[in-house]
Amino acid sequence: MTLENRIEAFVELGKQLQSLTPDDHKTWARLAASRNTWFDERNVTTAINGIATLLYEQYLREWLYPYHLKQVTPKKVGVVMAGNIPMVGFHDFMAVLLSGHHLLAKLSSDDEVLMRKLADMLIAIEPAFASYIQFVPMLKDADAIIATGSDNTARYFEYYFAKRPHIIRKNRTSIAILTGHEEVDDLKALGNDIFQYFGLGCRNVSKVFVPEGYTFDKFFEANEHRSNILDMHKYQNNYDYNKSILLVNRVPHFDNGFMLVQESENLVSPISVLFYQKFKSLADLRHNINAVKDKTQCLVSAHGWFEGSIPFGDAQCPMPWDYADGVDTLAFLQKI
Repeated sequence: MTLENRIEAFVELGKQLQSLTPDDHKTWARLAASRNTWFDERNVTTAINGIATLLYEQYLREWLYPYHLKQVTPKKVGVVMAGNIPMVGFHDFMAVLLSGHHLLAKLSSDDEVLMRKLADMLIAIEPAFASYIQFVPMLKDADAIIATGSDNTARYFEYYFAKRPHIIRKNRTSIAILTGHEEVDDLKALGNDIFQYFGLGCRNVSKVFVPEGYTFDKFFEANEHRSNILDMHKYQNNYDYNKSILLVNRVPHFDNGFMLVQESENLVSPISVLFYQKFKSLADLRHNINAVKDKTQCLVSAHGWFEGSIPFGDAQCPMPWDYADGVDTLAFLQKI
């Protein structure tokens, strides 16, 4: 296959994903939920639409243009995929195959069904991909490794794959900045960054920085419409559990009936909990942001006013060139 063949196949995959009907989305969600009940129809649909956007021809060509992928010597690239949100491993899947390498994918049991469906669709479009895609239980035959996991598993990956070229990703989360001057629409958009995928993704906001004296009343009012998140029993179980822990331990917090807001210097909050930390000045805020830079996937602020941030509502809308952990996957794949 030429690079052009590969691009055309992925563009067609995007078009086919765009053409899926609401009934198709329901079917995909039922299949996914048979393995992972967090994957409900709304979130599966959002993930499908997000991947379809990644595969717009203009975006793909703009992304791939700076790289010299026609000179790549095909290698076997093992990818350990996460399973926290639907089809979260797709970007690595796409990057390996578009760069001309063979993919050895170790799927998460939580997100096995949908990744296989995407592979089947791609092979139906371009049968030559059949010899480039393998789903494997172990990566002993891989020439290079891309692995995503927790901080604990990352230490294992670093040891086990030390002698092979690798990208090892660790725990990350996303943070937001509030000033108290945000409009209702801004706060609704931030709510999407927090609640999309039930807060399970690394691009979900788990902590906000707020000025001293900030009150969450306006934020709660803007996001009252999200109370139906409690219809998901696993989310409600987490909310009930975390609420009981805060009450028993007499930890000060705010509670709007479906989300708990707690002051903490920690970065990663439990499901249904949003951490906040106060800042005294812009210099203080910059210091706090820089202190957690290596653990931050996305930084969001209203209309992206803070340097290095993106607008509220865009955290779950990455482009092909928005690499996880800021590590250029294609540059890595180009040189192995």
